[in-house]
Amino acid sequence: MSSLGRQISPMPPAGPGLKKIPPYWYPYTTYAKERWIGRELLEVVSTEFRDRSMEYYRYALESGVTTINGQVASPNHIIQNGDRMENVVHRHEPPVTATPIKILLEDKEREFIVVDKPGSIPVHASGRYHRNTLVAILMSDFGYEKVYTVNRLDRLTSGLMILPTSPDCARKLTKEFVTGTVRKEYVARVNGKFPDGDVVCEQPLLTVDRQMGLNIVHEEGRSAKTIFHLVRYDENTDTSVVHCKPLTGRSHQLRVHLQYLGHPISNDPVYGDPRIWGEKMGKGGIDTVPSDERSAPAPPPHLADCMQDNPESLAPTSPQKEIKELKDVLVAPAKLLPRETGEDIGMGSPVPLSSEAVGVITKLRNMKDEAEDWSRWRDVIFRAKGTLRAPRDLALKKPPPGNKKKKNKGEFVDEQLNAAMKGIDVHNESVSSSAGAPSSELSSEISTPLEGVEPISIDTRFSSAPSDNDSVPRPFPKSKPKELIPLVRVPDPTEPIQLTVAEAISLAGERIAVSSNANAGPDQFPQGPAAESNEKQLYCLDCYLPLHPDPVPEKLYIFLHALRYTTSLGTFETEMPAWSVEGFTWDRS
Repeated sequence: MSSLGRQISPMPPAGPGLKKIPPYWYPYTTYAKERWIGRELLEVVSTEFRDRSMEYYRYALESGVTTINGQVASPNHIIQNGDRMENVVHRHEPPVTATPIKILLEDKEREFIVVDKPGSIPVHASGRYHRNTLVAILMSDFGYEKVYTVNRLDRLTSGLMILPTSPDCARKLTKEFVTGTVRKEYVARVNGKFPDGDVVCEQPLLTVDRQMGLNIVHEEGRSAKTIFHLVRYDENTDTSVVHCKPLTGRSHQLRVHLQYLGHPISNDPVYGDPRIWGEKMGKGGIDTVPSDERSAPAPPPHLADCMQDNPESLAPTSPQKEIKELKDVLVAPAKLLPRETGEDIGMGSPVPLSSEAVGVITKLRNMKDEAEDWSRWRDVIFRAKGTLRAPRDLALKKPPPGNKKKKNKGEFVDEQLNAAMKGIDVHNESVSSSAGAPSSELSSEISTPLEGVEPISIDTRFSSAPSDNDSVPRPFPKSKPKELIPLVRVPDPTEPIQLTVAEAISLAGERIAVSSNANAGPDQFPQGPAAESNEKQLYCLDCYLPLHPDPVPEKLYIFLHALRYTTSLGTFETEMPAWSVEGFTWDRS
């Protein structure tokens, strides 16, 4: 179907307690980082990101979705200093809690606001999050033109934040945070009976894995100090509510210090899971003696019987006949990449890793992979669909001059898409008239509702709802000719039209049946451990991404809350969180 007349992908409504936004096209632009220089593009992409399988990343690059300096880049392109990388992706942001952000105070004279951030919402755009962030929601839903994040909370952490609305206030408050004059107080619910009286932890902390965001106690780390005090012990759950006063501001400081003391946060998925840390649970720290031990990724247990060898490997494991059929979209590499062998573990660490640290990172990655196997190991759907590419209309503007480089600031030629990407109300006439750009149906609804939403077209004159004559491309408003930067390879005129979703799923099932499990067909595509046994796999109609089942809202936050800040602007605090009350229980399954 033509990109001008296609349907907008359906999105299941949000489950109770969750907020979703429809997927949308997003132009990602960045310049080569120092650690990328001299490395192959596929190797960099596959080690920096782990959302998809190795097979998908190679397949996507061979489809021509990424350009470097305006030219289509191959997977084995060697990245050079100053390279500009551009990639248009169909962004599927994870759902977040439907609990609204609370504005506790707005001081217009001194130019700052105080908010209570719910757990699950990141402070600023990073990873898979762009519009479901605190900053973006304050700007799109609350109307703030600009807010400055002088400090941050982890995505899983809830609580108080002070956000300046002017550069002057931001500079003043930043200086206070940097010099350590801000007094911060938190509350947490931890495992076991915490000791009475003040407990001081002064262990140095070091980030050893960027992908997983893992921090450990290490002598080469940065100095850190926290004072803890028991508030209450709840015998019914064998947990304690603890008051926490960090005197420094290291990443994951409270979570790691509590784990070191033997009382990790009760529902912490990283530092409080015995499947990762064992019976000791990180108490007293882990071994730091360097080790060269590494192992290749392993398939999750429930797929072990139908997986052949290393699930990350790009080496051919299927019969030669099938490889021949896929040669146009998947070419086996001549060498194994770090992610295929496990050598990527520790690549971003400032110190050599111990065997125990490698084991922790490996388990963290395997657990993440197991939870997302329906999108990682069923990527055969992409091969069945044919070459991956964004709609031809998604062209980017020329980049700014070298002295005005901005990270991740790519913009479409279509101003309506830019508005949708930024979360601006594109139905506002002032946006369209000032931009002088045509309306577009290449983007989906841009609001951030608290309940489930149904995607709608941006302009009712060019409805994207299904119709009886969808095969006929509908007209598009005329606009002034603009110079386009090619973001996708020019297709061969003889190239066959892409398959329908139904045809692709059927073909994918046949190929899986030939290469692995004879019982694996389209009706048996797993949705992962969180899905019901009778659920079938759903795919995005735009980018064919397997759609994940909704998470349980209680899994989207941890029992850690920023309770009170004392600054030169005053002392501000929130109410105690609901999980801190006496007698609180939760589903631990």
